[in-house]
Amino acid sequence: MMNSSRPRRPDVTTVEIIGGPEALDVGLGSYDARWAEVYLHHRRRILDALAAVDVDVEHIGSTSVPGLAAKPIVDIVVAVADITAEEDYLDGLLAAGYELRVREPGHRLVRTPTRDVHVHVYERGDAAVHEYLLFRDHLRTNADDRALYESVKRGLLSRQWNDMNDYADAKNDVIFAIKARARASHQ
Repeated sequence: MMNSSRPRRPDVTTVEIIGGPEALDVGLGSYDARWAEVYLHHRRRILDALAAVDVDVEHIGSTSVPGLAAKPIVDIVVAVADITAEEDYLDGLLAAGYELRVREPGHRLVRTPTRDVHVHVYERGDAAVHEYLLFRDHLRTNADDRALYESVKRGLLSRQWNDMNDYADAKNDVIFAIKARARASHQ
């Protein structure tokens, strides 16, 4: 593993979605405590696969917030030293049974073949990691924003989505507003 703060090579400049757009075909389920167990299982699987690599692993997304309804997809974020050094982490994740879904600037996404676990890989220090944790931690402690977010998700899921990414994008306004309140409460 290289510890330089400089990337080994330029990052990708385009978005590659392996397999193309996918319809959103799962709905919201009530919070399930087993999601935390699924996370812990995959955390261990990721750490074993990347034993030679210094990584940070966190449970993110709605399944990481007790009491919040969620799609039954466990999201995990992994922070690596150099996102461009795919040989340090991607081969290990693929060998552990994950499949590459997205390669885009600053971000890689691998997931289980059953699509019930998404592993987001970012470079350590990337603002996206901080934003995920800020949002998660705020929703864990703020019942009003947790209820608001769930309400918005339920409303959006009453519509048909031909691309899961479009559904995710439709949540942006409420996510930005909640994160603004989270930042304000930490000042």
